[in-house]
Amino acid sequence: MRGSWSISGPRGPYPLFVPIPTPPRKAERQRLIASVIARMRVGTQQELLDALERAGCRATQATVSRDIAELGLEKATDALGRPRYVLPAPAPRDDPDATLAALLRQFGRGAVAAQNVVVLQSELGSAPAIARALDEAARPEVVGTLAGDDTCLVITPDARIAEALAADLDALTR
Repeated sequence: MRGSWSISGPRGPYPLFVPIPTPPRKAERQRLIASVIARMRVGTQQELLDALERAGCRATQATVSRDIAELGLEKATDALGRPRYVLPAPAPRDDPDATLAALLRQFGRGAVAAQNVVVLQSELGSAPAIARALDEAARPEVVGTLAGDDTCLVITPDARIAEALAADLDALTR
């Protein structure tokens, strides 16, 4: 074999080098850190290193320090006043209707009704984002969406509702 060395013995060749398990990749380690601090009180980097070690993940203090910064972990106090790391609070979501309107203004090309379906044309690659915005807006007239690259199909309960929705969405594309 190229690149490996071995010695022969009574039972065949023996490798001179034993593979050493590689440490987990950065993303895996950071997911583990987030999981650990969500499940238990960890107040210092050493406590975090110890918890990672118990989970089978070896890391240096410098690596964990960088991970803490990259994850945006914050120090807080628990109910007993002890320090602990916590994940940052998620950013508040934008208004789904405003997001939909902005996407349609920027990428929408028009909307027409076809029976109980609205066919919404958009710039290439933007239909999935528009479909997601429609889903997140939770409009009662939208039964569901299906997106391609530049076309989003919006299913409504009936043709009358589809006509009204198509007019609303088309007006947002102008």
